[in-house]
Amino acid sequence: MTKADPHPQFFGYGSLVNLATHDYADPTPATLTGWRRVWRHARARPVAFLSVEPCPSTTLHGITAGVPNADWNALDAREHAYLRRDVTDQFKTDTAVYEANPDHIAPPSMGHPILLSYLDVVVSGYTSLMGDDGAAHFFATTHGWGPILDDRSDPLYPRSQPLAANTRDTVDNALAELSVLVHPAKDARLLVDTIRPSRPTAPAHDPQRDYKGDQAK
Repeated sequence: MTKADPHPQFFGYGSLVNLATHDYADPTPATLTGWRRVWRHARARPVAFLSVEPCPSTTLHGITAGVPNADWNALDAREHAYLRRDVTDQFKTDTAVYEANPDHIAPPSMGHPILLSYLDVVVSGYTSLMGDDGAAHFFATTHGWGPILDDRSDPLYPRSQPLAANTRDTVDNALAELSVLVHPAKDARLLVDTIRPSRPTAPAHDPQRDYKGDQAK
């Protein structure tokens, strides 16, 4: 990357696509070739989250946004569980995508489920930005699905948003087609109690810090 570039940016591929969840500068629809979206969980965290991994045949739709204060070191520090990957060759300015550090991750499990409230936020973002095709793209380019905790009635994801009926149907239909197990939160009370206290308060400019290392996605 060119250190002198005054306008570096990162590529967001998950909840950052929902522009209501953050105020990063200049969010712009973009594509990234050679990567696919994948669910992972950090061994020290109670829930699964989205990451990326190389995949030459996949093009991701997402957004680019400006690095706060053009300070890569500060963003890297917030993304300490992630590795910054240089994808500048696909853009006109210094650009990176953040990949979860393989030394600290594992697939989703019932002990580290995907929160339905988080998935709803991501899909709502794709639907708002790209319509039904955006939601279809998300599911087609996301891998590593694991158990889902249905927390819609009392969202555990701090940046949860009101959910449109058509988006709810889109998510539910896609999960059914993928044969993903969805577990009611009321049947996992101990897990819910574990997740709920784990949410630190995030500053307004850094909305993806709700779960450690979950900012630039």
